[in-house]
Amino acid sequence: MQHSPDLLSFMLELKMILEVALKNKQELHAPPPPQYYSGLLQELATLGWDKLAYMESSFSTLKLKAQDASGREHLITLRLKAKYPAEPPDCVVDFPVPFSVTWTPQGSLGSIHSQFVAALDSLKAFWDVMDEIDEKTWVLEPEKPTRSATARRIALGSNTSVYIEVDPRHPTMLPECSFLGADHVVKPLGIKLSKNIHLWDPGNTLLENLKDVLEMDFPARAVLEQSDFTMDCGICYAYQLDGVVPNQVCDNPQCGQPFHQICLYEWLRGLLTSRQSFNTIFGECPYCSKVRQLFLTFNRIGLGFSHEF
Repeated sequence: MQHSPDLLSFMLELKMILEVALKNKQELHAPPPPQYYSGLLQELATLGWDKLAYMESSFSTLKLKAQDASGREHLITLRLKAKYPAEPPDCVVDFPVPFSVTWTPQGSLGSIHSQFVAALDSLKAFWDVMDEIDEKTWVLEPEKPTRSATARRIALGSNTSVYIEVDPRHPTMLPECSFLGADHVVKPLGIKLSKNIHLWDPGNTLLENLKDVLEMDFPARAVLEQSDFTMDCGICYAYQLDGVVPNQVCDNPQCGQPFHQICLYEWLRGLLTSRQSFNTIFGECPYCSKVRQLFLTFNRIGLGFSHEF
């Protein structure tokens, strides 16, 4: 005010400063009333402090924990709004299915936790199935599966694997299966699956049923080494490329070298001897005899490749 010629100039300058400050801030929130904090602390005391895994210093984000019937610990993240409990909090969980909270203005952390525990019970069988697969087989993908992951790529042998997609609502039913590897290896597996489908017993675990219908035991990571599965790409010499493992395999029984989809596509595209017929590229395997040809079928949009050679 000392440097302003008059009151109007001061008010205009103050208005400009406030507009700039407001523009640079995402949003101005008035702090919640004291009742918000006292009510939240009372709810936590009623629920039990042992159920609290984390709380942000502003009391706006907290994590509650619970165990399912198999002893696995799970977390639910709650983001409370300024008008809580009039408005329901946002809930984030690591579930394979959607999770929504039934809420009323009289709702509490205790009611959310109870619904969380009930949802855990409904998914127990699914997590039991996935844990058995992770423990007793060699899972190639994902390397560190989350509780929401419903798919696994399981090693069956050298350069051969099966990709399964499990229904979290019906985890003991036959999953979607896709065999990856050379035709002379995966075709017999597909035939066994079709022939023995009548042996599938929902009363058994998914892994036991897969062993029965495929007539094989799954190799376990505990008794084998990474070298037992030569899964590195024969072109880039890496196992993972942008999070993708090699899923293209030469069908020559004397070769069987795996490749990343994009690596093989770039290789075939760069060969002068390669030819293309519609959406199929024919070319020579980088490893085996030149007289042997490979073909790769791909979708022009996004370069989504099939598993065939």
